[in-house]
Amino acid sequence: MSEFIKYPIAVAAVFIWIGFVGAISFMEAWLKFRAPGITLPLGLGIGRLVFSALNKVELVLSISIIAGMLFSGIKGFEWKQLFFIIPFLIVVIQGLWLLPALDVRAEMHIQGQEVPASKLHFYYVGLETVKVLCLLIFGINLLKVA
Repeated sequence: MSEFIKYPIAVAAVFIWIGFVGAISFMEAWLKFRAPGITLPLGLGIGRLVFSALNKVELVLSISIIAGMLFSGIKGFEWKQLFFIIPFLIVVIQGLWLLPALDVRAEMHIQGQEVPASKLHFYYVGLETVKVLCLLIFGINLLKVA
């Protein structure tokens, strides 16, 4: 019996997703403010654009994972799939609530308005951390041979 990865499309999408989040959320987000000539309003404008695009890419990758698993013949629900469901729900929450709330705050900064203190960025970082850890566990489980 030959060994193979049962869900190759899902495996590829999971690890690409981890790469996107790692590169953007854990590196680009704070590094851009260290670049010469980047002001707070400019950095916030770039961030809004990049994180909106990231959210859309994450949705596409989520759909790719679901389609890849369905196409490869997934049979019913397994508890290991919670490690995909959690990141998927996080992406939905980020897209519907957290990113729009952060956009409002960024726009206030860009317009030079006073912005009240908030824990939204901490929520975002926490959710990104949970997302990556869950995806890593899910991806490792997908790598197990059929």
